[in-house]
Amino acid sequence: MTEGPGGAMEQASDRGDGSVPADRLVDPRDVRWGPDGLAPAIVRDAADGAVLMLAYMDAEALSATLATGLVHFHSRSRDRLWRKGESSGNVLRLRGMALDCDADALLVSVDAAGPACHTGARSCFDGGPRVEDPAPLQDFAWLETLWTTIRQRRDAADPGRSYTARLLAGGVDACARKVTEEATEVLLAARDDAETARGRDGASEPALRERTQALLAAETADLLYHVLVLCAERDLPPAAVIGVLRRRHRA
Repeated sequence: MTEGPGGAMEQASDRGDGSVPADRLVDPRDVRWGPDGLAPAIVRDAADGAVLMLAYMDAEALSATLATGLVHFHSRSRDRLWRKGESSGNVLRLRGMALDCDADALLVSVDAAGPACHTGARSCFDGGPRVEDPAPLQDFAWLETLWTTIRQRRDAADPGRSYTARLLAGGVDACARKVTEEATEVLLAARDDAETARGRDGASEPALRERTQALLAAETADLLYHVLVLCAERDLPPAAVIGVLRRRHRA
């Protein structure tokens, strides 16, 4: 995304050293690797702490994880470096890691872009039935990248050069006003898309529908971005919002 007024967004790198604080990373030199050069890596969901899987890392895998922000392992069966999701697309985005008290095991916190288990289950420890055709995932985990960028703009960017910083400098009224404006734009775009879907004679017009869907997606993106900016202005972590949704879902 590029800078600009009226709903432009800014993008941060997905590299581990660009999105994860240094004090939440592990130096490969600090790990007590086993005789085979490996250490077990327990992977958990950064959002709720659920254990997703267990695999093994060596110094190469840990270094690749730190360099890219995507979790890598050492495949014992193939004896090679393995990036989780390289064939399935179900990557693990690094959010933090720690060593145990003996420095010979790793705890890796991630955002999982899909099931962690090869069966299609969220976790290798679910013990549930195999899922042959899991529902397509929507990559919500990427919003972590956008949130990190917004916080960085809030804390360090020049309002004269950054739209995000300039909006935040306007305080709660400026941020909330943009949320209201963008919500109205979403409403109008949704109505246009609904009318196109019905068509003049009750039949959809595919080419026009593609354009109205693209416009609705763009307006919804602007709304999500400005809601996150408002959260940053109010110092409200999105995790608190997700927590509310989780509790309502369980109720």
